[in-house]
Amino acid sequence: MTPEMVVDIGRDALTVIVVLCAPVLLTALAIGVAVGMIQAATSIQEMTLTFIPKLMGMFLALLIAGQWMLGVVVDYTIRLYDSIPSLIG
Repeated sequence: MTPEMVVDIGRDALTVIVVLCAPVLLTALAIGVAVGMIQAATSIQEMTLTFIPKLMGMFLALLIAGQWMLGVVVDYTIRLYDSIPSLIG
């Protein structure tokens, strides 16, 4: 196994991680910005007010994108297992 192969595997793993985190994190970001704008407009500065909408939005994002996310993980794992013979010898 060459250092280039290790770097390629690491790069692919990080790409999969970023792709898997994106739907949930972008949902939380959008809800946080929306609630923050509402808080700024109404002068309500309660830090716990954003928790429940973010939690519900992230849960909804997981419900919607969960099957796709599982497919991405399974595809990556299958590609990694299929590449074992070329990595060994």
